[in-house]
Amino acid sequence: MFGRSRSWVGGSSGKSPRNIHSLEHLKYMYHVLTKNTTVTDSNRNLLVETIRSITEILIWGDQNDSSVFDFFLEKNMFVFFLNILRQKSGRFVCVQLLQTINILFENISHETSLYYLLSNNHVNSIIVHKFDFSDEEIMAYYISFLKTLSLKLNNHTVHFFYNEHTNDFALYTEAIKFFNHPESMVRIAVRTITLNVYKVSLDNQLMLHYIRDKTAVPYFSNLVWFIGSHVIELDNCVQTDEEHRNKGKLSDLVAEHLDHLHYLNDILTINCEFLNDVLTDHLLNRLFLPLYVYSLVTHEQCGDRPKISRQASLYLLSQVFLILHFRPLVNSLAEVILNGDLSMFGFNSEQDALKHSMSASIRCFTKPVESLERSLEISRHKGRKRVQKRPNYKNVGEEDEEEKGIEEKEDDTEKLKEIEMVIMERCRISGSQISGVMEQNTTDEEKTAAATRTNNPRRRPFLDLVYKALECFEEDYYALFVLCLLFAISHNQGVDSDLLEKIQIPPENAKEKSSYSHVLAERLIKIMNQSTRSDAKIRLATLELACLLLRQLVLSDGTCIIKDVHLACHEGAREESVHLLRRFYKGEDIFLDMFEDEYRVMMSKPLNVEYLMMDASILLPPTGTPLTGIDFVKRLPCGDVERTRRAIRVFLMLRSLSLQLQGEPETQLPLTREEDLIKTDDVLDLNNSDLIACTVVTKDIGQVHRFLAVDVYQMSLVEPENKRLGWGVVKFAGLLQDMQVMGVEDDSRALNIIIHKPASNPHARPFPILQATFIFADHIRCIIAKQRLAKGRIQARRMKMQRIAVLLDLPVQTSSEVMGFGHGSPSSAHHLPFRFYDQSRRGVSDPTVQRSVFASVDKVPGLESTLKSTMFQILYKARPGFAVAQHINQQSPSPASSPSPPSSGTITTSTGYSDTITTSVASTPSATQSPTVRSGRRGRRRVFSLSEAESRGGHWV
Repeated sequence: MFGRSRSWVGGSSGKSPRNIHSLEHLKYMYHVLTKNTTVTDSNRNLLVETIRSITEILIWGDQNDSSVFDFFLEKNMFVFFLNILRQKSGRFVCVQLLQTINILFENISHETSLYYLLSNNHVNSIIVHKFDFSDEEIMAYYISFLKTLSLKLNNHTVHFFYNEHTNDFALYTEAIKFFNHPESMVRIAVRTITLNVYKVSLDNQLMLHYIRDKTAVPYFSNLVWFIGSHVIELDNCVQTDEEHRNKGKLSDLVAEHLDHLHYLNDILTINCEFLNDVLTDHLLNRLFLPLYVYSLVTHEQCGDRPKISRQASLYLLSQVFLILHFRPLVNSLAEVILNGDLSMFGFNSEQDALKHSMSASIRCFTKPVESLERSLEISRHKGRKRVQKRPNYKNVGEEDEEEKGIEEKEDDTEKLKEIEMVIMERCRISGSQISGVMEQNTTDEEKTAAATRTNNPRRRPFLDLVYKALECFEEDYYALFVLCLLFAISHNQGVDSDLLEKIQIPPENAKEKSSYSHVLAERLIKIMNQSTRSDAKIRLATLELACLLLRQLVLSDGTCIIKDVHLACHEGAREESVHLLRRFYKGEDIFLDMFEDEYRVMMSKPLNVEYLMMDASILLPPTGTPLTGIDFVKRLPCGDVERTRRAIRVFLMLRSLSLQLQGEPETQLPLTREEDLIKTDDVLDLNNSDLIACTVVTKDIGQVHRFLAVDVYQMSLVEPENKRLGWGVVKFAGLLQDMQVMGVEDDSRALNIIIHKPASNPHARPFPILQATFIFADHIRCIIAKQRLAKGRIQARRMKMQRIAVLLDLPVQTSSEVMGFGHGSPSSAHHLPFRFYDQSRRGVSDPTVQRSVFASVDKVPGLESTLKSTMFQILYKARPGFAVAQHINQQSPSPASSPSPPSSGTITTSTGYSDTITTSVASTPSATQSPTVRSGRRGRRRVFSLSEAESRGGHWV
């Protein structure tokens, strides 16, 4: 709509100065205008190019020569523009004229030049000109022109637009007439214009009173009706699209509603008291209460009152509390939802409704009596003899109406004025007196009925509906919306904490919590119990929201106030989640990958309720197929793989909540901790470590010489350090479990190795962090490296699967071999071969803590000293290609026994290969060494079981 069809400056007939950026050229353009005052087919193109040239000269003069604007003002050249507009010159001239004027105002930077253009009221004449708004291009340039002018508003320029003598503000009144234009771009521009006007009006009391007295009520009443009509259209789309066929249209409608709420919030945050009072009254009594809240309950006699579905009502109310934070508005709305009843909506007869039809206090969603345009005309011409109708896109081609009935309309204007005064008087009352305000809006009969109800147990139908919707017997369709609504209300900064404490729902930032709603806690725990069933129709988003709300109810600054009975019920749900996951526990590689992926996603991407409520797909009934494109947490699982993922996520959520409720730290997850892994540029002691020299070939780096080392969980590529002998610098480290090793067909000395980065999304394509060819000295070293990597990958995954088995209370079948070393004692089956990292595993200056990092000898608890030599011989025969060290078991001396004599390590043997580095070190106990340090062919390394590591305060990988 904004494309420019022609070049910036075109040529003109006759002789002109060579320098187009000069005062002389402007004088020549003025001469052309004086000779072509009437637009004809022959000079239409000439006039368009002349206007373009004048605009370009003015922009140049604004930055370089002030005499240009002096001449423009002296000759009053804007009159020529108006003269061209007033002639029936066709859309082409109008489009080009609006385009060039818009560009002119966008590029003017000096205030003096801007004052020149705005003087003599010519701009206001262009604003009120009767354009053909049925033309999309004219409409687009016109609204952009108004938007550009609004951006130039300040305390000085506003006087060029607001006429205090005639009490007129054409820029504002002409713009708001397009608030409901079918084109979204036009509506957005209108919102920008009004916000700019409201900001400037704060410093101009006369203009502020004009906006309040003449335009606030008509504009806000029509705006509220437009939003409500849009909501009804949204609800119709929800009820007629159970098959997810019109999801695109529904998404557009939801996005439009969000735009409305953000626009309303922008108006409220300007903090203009007059406007906020009027807008709050219309939103509460004309939209939120009669349409949103009233639709929550089912009425037998609702008459012709418009209603929306319950799910749409909960969804939209959640958006309201997530976006709007104006205290009087959200407090009143929350008071009705949490503590209100149906009496505020009822009328005894049609006469009561008719009596209150002109009162602002009635809560009913009704169409305004007059359109915005008509209301503005009546307000503008009050007290004048002649009514001059202003243009807009709806009245093109219509003849001016006869000037009869002005006296009758004045009566309606007086009624509107009375309504405004009632609004202003009532809305000035502070938020603490909101309940009193509501009482003033009722009749005497309603007050008597309300007083009678105070002596009886009060019914709260809206709050009862909230609690009832949390009972998920079959599905969580309504429960998800209710949880979002409770979350939004409790996290809204504008809602009074006293209101939440009345129903025992502590706000998010509550420092001290002494009690909580037992009813709500029981409903939340029941949702958790329901989610642990294999056939449950509870989505993961619903479960995560339930966990968030339960934390908010009972946790405060690390202290938990949950009752024992509720804690026991939650522990029961956690146990059920364990039993559910046991059904899906498998020994295949995919289960480990899914487990770690789900934990990674849960920790890195917690549920964002605001983003959740921006998704229109949750308005439709829950579906179980991924073909809809709905995110996994927002729909039901499909197939065994997704059911496994869901069971894992349910287990992880309930386990995390259980630890928080009991005040216990997480010690077993994640299965791989980043802080305990070897990282690039770490300096390591490689003495007593098995290293294999190789040449690494990659596309990016080329060929580099490295040493390959295999750890329990990682493989590393290191290069020697220059300063210390036997130390190395890590150039790459990757997890064995994410590695793929393949041989090269035409080269027996080479291996193709690919290591993938763990994906944050289970559906994401794996990203390789290493993709290289490893070339060894001969095929023997290649075979050894391939065996080490393959065996290390299998063992690393096996150890993690055993750790998952411990989490699920499954019997652990200890491996018969861990990196080549068997368990020689039955007692070792009770402990997993978890690996403990000492914090001194990296290079430090203290020689007493230097230790080898690439050792994988497992501790075998309970092994008798008489079996040491036998075990050594068995292991040495089983792995002839590796150097093996005898395990030396040293016990710490106790006060009741004498110190044991020192023992020395056995000298190791080497593989015999020149590039496989193996050294031997004798171990002698000293005051600075741990009494349980063991020496071996691959350095000193401790491997503990779970209970042993906890007693020593170790860190797990």
